[in-house]
Amino acid sequence: MSVEGGDKTPQIWSNTQAYVMAVLCLLVGFAVGYLLRGSVGSTPAPVAQQQAMPPAGMGGGMGQGQPTPEQVKAMADKQAAPLLEQLKSKPNDAALLSQVGNLYYDAQVFPVAVDYYQKTLAVDPKNASVRTDMATALFYMSDFDHAIAEFDHALKDDPKNGNALFNRGIVKWQGKMDVTGAVADWELLLKQNPNYEQAEQVKMYIAQAKKHSNMKPGQKTDKPAM
Repeated sequence: MSVEGGDKTPQIWSNTQAYVMAVLCLLVGFAVGYLLRGSVGSTPAPVAQQQAMPPAGMGGGMGQGQPTPEQVKAMADKQAAPLLEQLKSKPNDAALLSQVGNLYYDAQVFPVAVDYYQKTLAVDPKNASVRTDMATALFYMSDFDHAIAEFDHALKDDPKNGNALFNRGIVKWQGKMDVTGAVADWELLLKQNPNYEQAEQVKMYIAQAKKHSNMKPGQKTDKPAM
């Protein structure tokens, strides 16, 4: 229904506002919008809950006992200590560097994760999985353009990297409101990887995103989002 003020004048929604509201409703109603880690054996990271969700095993929900960002980082630092000790004697060990990056990523301490992913890529610049993880962390930091640039780089090195295509589509859709670009990525993903593990999820994203393909950011409409 439309939102009305005291003078009964309907509120004017921009298509950008309508699009964002629609995506938020989809996130709540369909639990869509997670990105996949580039590393083998990693698990999805929910976009909709990322800002509020503590790492696994550290308490949950928004109630009493949720750790502060400082406490989360301190816990991650403690877990990383043995790996950091090994790095003192092997500072250019790409596997160790990426493990540290993954640890901080899983703790959702994304700036530190990005730092270690960058160090990994300085040693192993064509590691598309690590670059995908770094791009995903950049998305969570709201650095959408940088994230897309890193996904582009990963796909240049590994054109059929399914997770990079999957994630770039999510960032285009949710970060840049680029429905056409997102759908193109997902359709290419299904074409290149017909047996992709998340194929059904990708098809759902395509169907949902296409419902908003006529919304162009910046244009005005007298139609409310719902």
